[in-house]
Parts: sequence; structure tokens; C-alpha cells
Amino acid sequence: MGFKVAVVGATGNVGREMLNILEERGFPIDEIVALASRRSQGTEVSYGDRTLKVKALDTYDFSDTDICIMSAGGNVSKEWSPKIGKQGCVVIDNSSAFRYDQDVPLIVPEVNPDAISLFTRKNIIANPNCSTAQLVVALKPLHDAATIKRIVVATYQSVSGAGKDGMDELFTQTRAVFVADSVENKKFTKRIAFNVIPHIDVFLDDGFTKEEWKMVAETKKMLDPKIKLTATCVRVPVFIGHSEAVNIEFEKPITADEARDILREAPGCQVLDKREDGGYITPLESAGEDATFISRIREDSTIENGLSMWIVSDNLRKGAALNAVQIAELLVERGLIQPKKKAA
Repeated sequence: MGFKVAVVGATGNVGREMLNILEERGFPIDEIVALASRRSQGTEVSYGDRTLKVKALDTYDFSDTDICIMSAGGNVSKEWSPKIGKQGCVVIDNSSAFRYDQDVPLIVPEVNPDAISLFTRKNIIANPNCSTAQLVVALKPLHDAATIKRIVVATYQSVSGAGKDGMDELFTQTRAVFVADSVENKKFTKRIAFNVIPHIDVFLDDGFTKEEWKMVAETKKMLDPKIKLTATCVRVPVFIGHSEAVNIEFEKPITADEARDILREAPGCQVLDKREDGGYITPLESAGEDATFISRIREDSTIENGLSMWIVSDNLRKGAALNAVQIAELLVERGLIQPKKKAA
């Protein structure tokens, strides 16, 4: 028997990707429902070769739904996820609303699958921030081997991380530059076309942005609270795919060759690291792929037991939709959820 699954935010970039990945990976579904706000009611979205008509979230009854994958933003999740969970439906939430709640597990299946058993406290499981998800997939096997002390990371995050409006703004501004039209900033604080912006999310009192704080808090929660991490998060004029330049200090010695061998065997990782022209991954090649790609692995002679590397992943997939579906798969594989018996 398959499950009844609802996708909230089905008309957004990530929601559409969630529907695609559920179908691609053959998740055991008897019934799939696409949900969004009332203004999107009746909009059509694709699920494999089928077309689904979007229903309104605020009038939907979740009592016979097994899994709700939520990708409608933090405010919507704060309002609806607890209500849905209380109806006996497990919520997998892609927003930041519950990531730092100690009663809600924050899960990347390749990193901390055992923590998923805590979902019963609120019937909610949190999906991490897109930039953190790919980072911890690469860090986990290295941490197991040599124990990470400190991480310095600079991100190069694509505009799709800011949703459809971000992608539209890059396209519109790029076209305006080429035809010498005026360039308007709506989604971003400064022009994104042919530029980079060292600012994602709001500024905090200490000068870091909330995006940078998320990477610290989520890495500690999922991987190890003793790890020290500092980040600079930058928006770049790329449509899909987040990149990260990462410097890691370990407690134990580890060589670049050892790290390369470990990562080649690690779940979710793919190493593309040839010391030649083009022997590395870029976000363009990562788009549409499930793996977290690692390149430019090298030893850092300025610190003891240090490595530097380049990590790239499709932020709409591993950074959001794919990870959410993998969480649902983990629930099923571990027998933590059973399909509700349908009324006769």
C-alpha cells in the first residue's frame, strides 16, 4: 500500500521540483495532492505524465494524509505545520521555522539519519538551509575520519535560492544591460546582473547575516556542537547551483589524497578533482544533479591538519527538494510511518 502525500507550495520552484523528484524516485504514493494559497487555486502543475490542479491549503483536511512536504515559507509553516502534525500527518518542512527547535529533528539523511526518530514529539521534521545541506554532506565523512575543529566558508549562492523573483530579476537585469535600458533592483539590495552581493537575509547585531548564522547553527545541530564555523554568504549571478570555498582545520592529520578517497566512498558525494584545466565542477554542471560535488581538494600549509576544497550542488535539489524526499524515504525505510487505513 502506498502513501497519501501532500506538497504545500506546489507552484513554487522548490514545490515543483519536489513533485518531479517524488515521481522520478518512485516514492510509494497512492495519492498525491498539490496545495498552495487560495490565489493559486486551480493552477496546474505536473507530476510525471499527470497534471494536478492545485487546491487551497486553508480548506484542506489532512486527517487522511500521511506525509506533508511543506515549501511555502516560514510564516506559512509556523501557522500550519503544528496544525497538520496534530492531525497525524508527518510534516517535512523546508523553511527555517522549526530548524532550531530542540523538539524537531533537523535531518540530512547522509549525515544524521538516527535523529529522525525524534519526529514524534511534534510530527515535524526540518529540512536544513540549502547552503548547509551540501556542506554537511561533504563534511560528515571527513569529520568521522579526522574530527573537524574549525571551518571557514565563503558561499557563492545562486539567485534561485531567492525564489522565482530572484531568477526573474537576474534575467530582466541582464537583458536590460545588453539593450542599455535602466536596471531596477526589486528582489536584491543591489544589482545582481554582472555583480556579486555579500548579503543574504537580514543583518544581525554582530555584523553577520542570518544566512551566515544559519550555517553555524545548523552545522552544530546536525554534525557536532563543538565545531567552530564562520561564514561569508554571497549572492552571485548564477541561476541554479550553490558553490562554497571551504577551509577546514582537523584535530587529526589527514592528507588531500586521504580526503579524496574518503569522499569518493561517501554517500551523496561525487569527487571531480583533476589538477588540470576544467578538472573541477562548476554550478552549471551541477544543475539537475543529485550529488554534492567536491573539487580542488588540497592541503593548507598555513595551519596544522588543514584542507581546502570546493563544494558545489544544485540548491533546488539536494539543498531543498531532494533532501525533503530523502527524509520521506528514510521514514518509510525505517518503518517509522505506515499508510493510514482508508475508510471503507
